[in-house]
Amino acid sequence: MDPKDVTLLLVEDNPDDVELTLGVFKKHHVVNNIIVAKDGEEALDVIFQHGKENKTQRRPDLILLDLKLPKVDGLEVLRQVKSNSKTKHIPVVVLTSSKEEKDIVESYRLGLNSYIRKPVNFEDFSEIVKQLSLYWLLLNEQPSSNIDY
Repeated sequence: MDPKDVTLLLVEDNPDDVELTLGVFKKHHVVNNIIVAKDGEEALDVIFQHGKENKTQRRPDLILLDLKLPKVDGLEVLRQVKSNSKTKHIPVVVLTSSKEEKDIVESYRLGLNSYIRKPVNFEDFSEIVKQLSLYWLLLNEQPSSNIDY
């Protein structure tokens, strides 16, 4: 799959982190199609294609998920994604400020692919987003999204 054809879902309620993440992706010309969800409910609508506007776009190929979200928290989003046969193959990377061991353990128990703590420093955060894009969008091999699992 060409990385430029990848649809990425960024689930993040902090507008500063959204802006920074989108800026890093744009700077490195990695992803053309990024959908931003501001809360867990909106993320589930995009992932499961609820609503007229979501039915016309393809499911995400990669989900970057914050855990501390309004409406529906990140762990519940992860649980629903990984327990559904149509979405369980989508890689989910938690990108969060949570340092709680219980969040890490529960995330992996639910089927998480990777857990990364957001650094406070701008340069470090930028580098992490760059490395995420290199690995998950350029190096990682994924099955075709039109295969039924």
